[in-house]
Amino acid sequence: MENIEISFPGGIKADAKYNGFTIHTDQPVDEGGDGTAPEPFTLFLAGLATCSGVYVLNFCKAREISTEGLRLVQKPTFNEKTKRLEKIEMEIYLPPEFPDKYEKAVIRVANLCAVKKAIIDPPEMTITALRG
Repeated sequence: MENIEISFPGGIKADAKYNGFTIHTDQPVDEGGDGTAPEPFTLFLAGLATCSGVYVLNFCKAREISTEGLRLVQKPTFNEKTKRLEKIEMEIYLPPEFPDKYEKAVIRVANLCAVKKAIIDPPEMTITALRG
């Protein structure tokens, strides 16, 4: 995996450049930003949900199960006082014709998401300051 480079285009925006893509972030207006892009934490949550979604999508495609109407809804719960994320619920809305025999399997597949695994067993993270 290539490095991800962060730059600051103005205000309190931060852009992440990776493999030819630029991912924009900003802060809400009430927090001093311009509200032009999601906050970094929102992208983290979206990364978790889309990761699970891709696993579910691939599961369906491998079994030639229609994905029309398939969707996932993520419901994060935050502590009102500390604002800390306390719980993440993920709901998989299956199409009406989804085979009953695969319901438990599709839940297991969604739990295989690499982003979830990184949260459950976090990697070592180091931060250093360099000049130049």
